[in-house]
Amino acid sequence: MTFALRWTHENLRMISIIALISFAMTFMFLMMLHGTAIKRVSIVVDGQERTFQTREEVLQRVLDEQGIAVSENDRISHALDAKVKSGDRIAITHTTPVQLTADGETKTVYTVGKTVEAALQDLNVPVGELDKVIPAKETEVSPHAELKVVRVTKETADVQEPIAFDTVTKSEPQLLKGKEQVLQEGQKGLLVKKLEKVYEDGVLVSEQVVDQQVQTESKQRIVAVGTKNPVVVLSSSSPNVEELTKNGVKFGYKQVIKNVTLTAYSAGVSSTGKDESHPQYGVTSSGAKVTEGRTIAVDPKVIPIGWWVYIEGVGFRRAEDTGSAVKGNKIDVFFENGDYATRFGTKRGYTVYIIGPKKPSAD
Repeated sequence: MTFALRWTHENLRMISIIALISFAMTFMFLMMLHGTAIKRVSIVVDGQERTFQTREEVLQRVLDEQGIAVSENDRISHALDAKVKSGDRIAITHTTPVQLTADGETKTVYTVGKTVEAALQDLNVPVGELDKVIPAKETEVSPHAELKVVRVTKETADVQEPIAFDTVTKSEPQLLKGKEQVLQEGQKGLLVKKLEKVYEDGVLVSEQVVDQQVQTESKQRIVAVGTKNPVVVLSSSSPNVEELTKNGVKFGYKQVIKNVTLTAYSAGVSSTGKDESHPQYGVTSSGAKVTEGRTIAVDPKVIPIGWWVYIEGVGFRRAEDTGSAVKGNKIDVFFENGDYATRFGTKRGYTVYIIGPKKPSAD
């Protein structure tokens, strides 16, 4: 065995170790060369894409190399400390800071939305059908813009209101003037209104009636109003109300009655049921003999028997008779001719002055 072979055999272990170390160093050197190799990378910033080559290994260094600034609120598809490989496509979207007020809270948030509507969608802020968005949804978002979502709610409620009753009056001839009598008591009705209330962020801002129905009709109050003139008890001592002159005769009167109705009668059968053979033919209820131009039948509750009156358009007459049909402001005038009395008919609207038991004279 030669010296060289013997040396190799004796130092084989040492040679193996040196070979392994050399291989490891060569591998590490090759890896370093691979890591610093040129890489082709694409970066998309706010929709604008550019492709370039770089030897940098970490994304943050690549961005610094390319002069691309990002903030902690920007949207980046890769972590800033991520290793960059050839063929990577990195997306970066810059956000816009805005002040958002919604649901009782105001805070600064960052969005990639370009309009108010897009920003709210990006920030996952729900907007109801009735909610208000300020400014308008189509408004473009600018840095530090103030966005506000007002929560709008509506609610309806039934409200009951009384319906006032009306008071109506009706004339009652059997009731004295100045007197009233309730014929029917009034009763309030009931109105049900549907009220719609609108709230903005829990605060009532408006309310309006959207529907209404009458649940119970009101009932009228009916009052009878007396039209009957009060009965005035006249006597010869009653004072005269006034003096006036009629047909050249001056006289005082104690009472005036207006709207008196005149009818006519005679002593015959057609008016009294008596003929000339009857012992009371032509005799009045006062015992006086009927006389045309003097005798009238009256209601003694209105005109005392034996008193003189002046009837406008007729003249002076004396209350000497009564009749079953002569009631209230009605006077039956005596005429000798029965046919004329029948044709006289009924005449209304006369004024009568009640004078007293003594007939006025021209003296």
